[in-house]
Amino acid sequence: MEETGGATAYGASLAGGGFDIYKFIRQPQTIVRVLSWIFALVVFACITTEGYINAAHSADAKCIFNQNDSACQYAVGIGVIAFLACVGFLVLDVYLPFMSNAQERKYAVMADLGFSGAWTFLWFVCFCLLASQWGRTHDVRGIPQDAARATVAFSFFSIATWGILAYYALGRFRRGVNEVTIPTYTEPPPDHHSPYPPTYAPTSYNPTTYNPTTYTAYPSSVPDMHQQPPFTVNPQPQGDVGYQPPSY
Repeated sequence: MEETGGATAYGASLAGGGFDIYKFIRQPQTIVRVLSWIFALVVFACITTEGYINAAHSADAKCIFNQNDSACQYAVGIGVIAFLACVGFLVLDVYLPFMSNAQERKYAVMADLGFSGAWTFLWFVCFCLLASQWGRTHDVRGIPQDAARATVAFSFFSIATWGILAYYALGRFRRGVNEVTIPTYTEPPPDHHSPYPPTYAPTSYNPTTYNPTTYTAYPSSVPDMHQQPPFTVNPQPQGDVGYQPPSY
């Protein structure tokens, strides 16, 4: 499912965005894949139903393409595998938007790219082989020519449809997750109308040298109140000196 707008990862919207069935059906990739499914169905159905006839002189059924059974078997094998692959990739296209892991989406797109590219080449080989063998078929009596021509034509159409699918897968692989916007933090612009400055610029600090102050002693006539009196042998008691203790 290829998105044209918004954030995507490998051509699909991010997980959690929901699924729109009508938008999915209208996608070019979905339309081309359905056409590839129809073309593959026509190729192997024409061969399995009308691709083998009995020769006039033999009871064994032979391929209508110059009685080359390998050509019919190759076309049936390529057509059946392409038919089943279209169904599988349609389911994968529906499930792709629900993948939350980008690595899983990458592997899914790579598988689509590789298979589509390989089947474009194999359908080209199938077309060349069938066209060559049909050109060498001279006796066309009893051969359903319309079925043979339809097989060759739809083999050619399958080359175009699978080539387009490979182109779409390559585009999704190249886009990858580049469209996903990752939120980043940006510094808000300064508000010049704010009363406070947006940033604080500290003032420069200049240290000053400490010079101790030198004090000079000067003589003073004021007595030192904290100076202790000189030491005496018999200190006089403080208080009333005329008080005598009573005698008993």
